[in-house]
Amino acid sequence: MGFINKLTQEKCPICKDTLLTHKSNTLLSHIIKSCPKDHYEKEFIPSLEGYVEHYNVVTT
Repeated sequence: MGFINKLTQEKCPICKDTLLTHKSNTLLSHIIKSCPKDHYEKEFIPSLEGYVEHYNVVTT
């Protein structure tokens, strides 16, 4: 079962950490997964029937 979980976990494309779902609204089926280091955020929006990806760019 551990092998299947590793295949289905979504990772941050920048730091390769597992995405967390702590900002989701389950009543509206709006699911937001984000990197624990705030590099990347992925939203599933049911009305669009698709994903929206956000990359956070660090400016110096």
